[in-house]
Amino acid sequence: MQNGRARASLLPIAGGNLFLREIGHGRPIIVLHGGPDFDQSYLLPELDQLADAYRLIYYDQRGRGRSAQGVQPEDVTLASDVADLDAIRRHFRLHSAILLGHSWGTVLALEYALRHPERVSALILMNPAPASTVDLAMFREVYVTKLGADRDRQKEIIASPAYQEGDPEAVTARYRLHFKPALLRQDDYEKLMARMHAAFVRQGKEGIQKARAVEDRLMRDTWQREGYDLLPSLRALQVPILVIGADHDFFPPAIAEHIAQSSPKAQLVVLKDCGHFSYLECPEAVRSSIDAFIADRTVSGYLR
Repeated sequence: MQNGRARASLLPIAGGNLFLREIGHGRPIIVLHGGPDFDQSYLLPELDQLADAYRLIYYDQRGRGRSAQGVQPEDVTLASDVADLDAIRRHFRLHSAILLGHSWGTVLALEYALRHPERVSALILMNPAPASTVDLAMFREVYVTKLGADRDRQKEIIASPAYQEGDPEAVTARYRLHFKPALLRQDDYEKLMARMHAAFVRQGKEGIQKARAVEDRLMRDTWQREGYDLLPSLRALQVPILVIGADHDFFPPAIAEHIAQSSPKAQLVVLKDCGHFSYLECPEAVRSSIDAFIADRTVSGYLR
């Protein structure tokens, strides 16, 4: 059950504002959406179910969703995303924060924690994206196999003028193929795609193109860097980490395993009969995993 109505606000940043959405009461958790060309809307309303016990702080990352106005894509970098996250932590007067990242949001969470470990009390990495170029290559190899005949159709859509111009219908058609192997059940897949289509329509062509340009910039800062690998640095990170994987995720299980194995403070949970959007597909299992993690004596002692 949700706890109260969501509270929306804007946090000024250079050249624009970050759109914030806060709901619930209790221990605060900053939520980092994936993409990185998406916004927080695809996580809702399912993730709000945590609001009966936690204070959830969502935001659209710079240049995306309702944080796009006035932002130039070339001004968005990994460093600016890390700085924005720290600005949100300070805005809510949090000495340290629990970060909950989904998909690409887990990469941002790890990047922040490695730079500012003293400002992070715990990490929840849900359906984590690859944390190294080696794991990224592994995903791409598996992904091509899972796409099968849809691979050529997706390439056609991406090359089409409509997609290049940011037409919401063409973008939706592409992501219908992209996420087809990512979810286990058809009704969850259709629910997600309806939600994403609505977000693309709301953004319009200009917003889609801006978010896409931001994504390209962030890729150059991370996955496209030669030898990009966060895993060795995790060995020195003394922050409690919950890694939530899923047996039907389109990311190979080894990606979540490698993150968990690299950190001395990590716990790995692999959800059964669940795909890449576990908060949508398996909300009860996600909830029980998070509750158990935060209630763990070792973790709760660190959170005090």
